[in-house]
Amino acid sequence: MKKFISLALLSCALFADQITTNEAKNYIGEEKTVCGKVVSTYYSRSTYGSPTFLTLDKTNPNEVFKAVIFADNRGNFNGAPEYIYRDKDICVTGMIEIFEDIAQIVVSSDFQIK
Repeated sequence: MKKFISLALLSCALFADQITTNEAKNYIGEEKTVCGKVVSTYYSRSTYGSPTFLTLDKTNPNEVFKAVIFADNRGNFNGAPEYIYRDKDICVTGMIEIFEDIAQIVVSSDFQIK
């Protein structure tokens, strides 16, 4: 029972600071949970680090937020992230960064995505 309560409290803490993809740019350098719908996915094998991009809410050229999973971390997922999360409503928890004027969270584990 204690274990269940601890897990429940941890889940609440992880998602207590939920924000929208449009708000993410206001929280650069902060740990937050960004929620939205995956509208585009792309596994860029030929790019340095072979990143997988999960674009939330708005597609190019209007993108406001991406979750980025580098090749070194793809093994931490139960399948290919570009297929698992396609067209899903998700929340991504982590440190918000900015890259090429788009807010992003670098994801290293499936525990960061709910």
